Amino acid sequence: MIPFLDLKAQYESIKDEIQAAVIVALASTQYTLGREVAAFEEEFAAYTGAAFGIAVNTGTSALHLALLAAGIGPGDEVITVSCTFVATVAAIQYTGATPVLVDVNPETLTMDVSRIEAAITERTKAILPVHLHGQPADMDPIIEISRRHGLTVIEDAAQAHGAEYKGRPVGAIGDLGCFSFYPGKNLGACGEGGMVVTNNESHAETIRMLRDWGQERKYHHVLKGFNYRMEGIQGAVLRVKLRYLDGWTEARRRHAALYNVLLAASGVKTPVEAAYARHVYHVYAIRSSVRDNLQKALNAREIQTGIHYPVPVHLQPAYADLGYGSEDLPVTEQAAAELLSLPMFPELTEAQIETVAAAVRGAADHG
Repeated sequence: MIPFLDLKAQYESIKDEIQAAVIVALASTQYTLGREVAAFEEEFAAYTGAAFGIAVNTGTSALHLALLAAGIGPGDEVITVSCTFVATVAAIQYTGATPVLVDVNPETLTMDVSRIEAAITERTKAILPVHLHGQPADMDPIIEISRRHGLTVIEDAAQAHGAEYKGRPVGAIGDLGCFSFYPGKNLGACGEGGMVVTNNESHAETIRMLRDWGQERKYHHVLKGFNYRMEGIQGAVLRVKLRYLDGWTEARRRHAALYNVLLAASGVKTPVEAAYARHVYHVYAIRSSVRDNLQKALNAREIQTGIHYPVPVHLQPAYADLGYGSEDLPVTEQAAAELLSLPMFPELTEAQIETVAAAVRGAADHG
């Protein structure tokens, strides 16, 4: 069987370093926050080119606190997309604000910048682009629009560790950037984790307080905060893995390039890397009008695949209150019906990629 994701292979490749780091973290007895988390904050912020990094317990918490630090609350609107994981929209609603959804570019599947200005109202306070599948959104127009209208830009970079926009790492291009370290991410913890990066010291200090019950110092609560702290062990693990991230990213990019060649005449649409982008292929998602049949054919050949995401957020029952219906976001809806994610992880072998590609070609040939 060819797995969709093989976390065990990654663990085995760095097992000794991970275990040593965990032992040190355990011996320190700094199980929540502490030295390892603080060191990881500095290292990851530097990696993204940001002045500050604030580690939290999940990527969702990172989004929530970034929005709160930007002053987003009840009565406000935040422009984002439906072609994303549900957490992007959920975090906006956690603040009491209203998500305003725009469609995506049909090639990159990131925010269609031509649709932003029409969505701006007097209640709009922020734009929240998503760097989907490891592909950066088109940030220059987003920044330009935000500056003209006095809006905050919060990047959802949960799938885009190491991705670049015109040579700049994503995350620190907008006012705040949010990352997830869920185990399956390009940089994944041995559990949950997240981080906000920013160049704004005031935002950083607010988020540091909010993640730890709003404390300015112990038992002095100046804000109504949350228990969103990162565990010490996760900081230790992520410090080890960060040293390997660039190598893992290059492996993903090589895998994607090989897939592109092998699938060129297959009848499926392969992912596009925008001219401005360094795509990091958190997901390698092809598109097919017979996606479900293709997935069944690959499953029959013991090739695992994934669908990200079969039902867009605006069509999920839990988000019916947003008032969107079928055909409101046609590009998003078409993508949801066609996307199929193929196996993609750094340890994937050339032989495995060739097997997957041959199976896709064979299935496509037979409709």
